[in-house]
Amino acid sequence: MGTRRIPLPGVGTQYDVTTESGEHLSVVVHHDGRRFVGVYRHDDPDSCESVALEPEEATQLAHLIDPARLEGIETDGLDLVTEHIPVGSRSPYAGRVLGDTRARTRTGASVVAVLRRTSVHPSPGPEFRLALGDTLVAVGTRDGVDALAVIIGGGGG
Repeated sequence: MGTRRIPLPGVGTQYDVTTESGEHLSVVVHHDGRRFVGVYRHDDPDSCESVALEPEEATQLAHLIDPARLEGIETDGLDLVTEHIPVGSRSPYAGRVLGDTRARTRTGASVVAVLRRTSVHPSPGPEFRLALGDTLVAVGTRDGVDALAVIIGGGGG
């Protein structure tokens, strides 16, 4: 499965997903918590059927898709989000230590775990060396997590 993250200034973030079978869908996450899910047609990639989801509906749908991922995380009333941020081929931090990102200082977001192909590293310290293909689990405000994704992706040094 391929996933692409596209910042939408003033709106939120769009996530484009292409499944192993070639299906294409997008999820647009607005700053105010609304979500739109779009499914594209094979015969007309410019044609998209869209479904709007309120925050509670998006949570319920995510829980149906993968109930274990949301267990124990309660952010009702808090302005916090949790997001997975990949360390891709354009990231200037692949092969460098986490402290080099200065993530918390620059964005206010915290990296609470690093997912590696064969292991999980909870609460990584500043000396933890990132590798290409790692996925950071970040917690923070929407703006902070978005800023961290730009930094890790190579858009913010």
